[in-house]
Amino acid sequence: MDLLLILSGGKDPLAIFSDIVPCLENINTLPLAVEPIYHKAVTLTAEDLDHLHFGLVRIQIYADIHRYENIDEMQKIKYVSQILEKVIFGMLMLESEPIPSD
Repeated sequence: MDLLLILSGGKDPLAIFSDIVPCLENINTLPLAVEPIYHKAVTLTAEDLDHLHFGLVRIQIYADIHRYENIDEMQKIKYVSQILEKVIFGMLMLESEPIPSD
């Protein structure tokens, strides 16, 4: 699996992706990487922030699609991308809300 390709969506990868991929590959690197990734993210342009946000969403979709191939690995990948999305953007784009009943 080419996590950089998924993050970049086939476009030119952002420099911040080189900080994110190691966390996706090894969840143990996430705690020390969160702050540096956040500080790099806040310096991005609006267009690059969108590219980053959708990259994290693409990773979550990928993890959901492939969850039964390697459940533990996909859960870790999804967790990392969700944590980064929450820290950087304050919410999850794909967060599901309960449908109100009548």
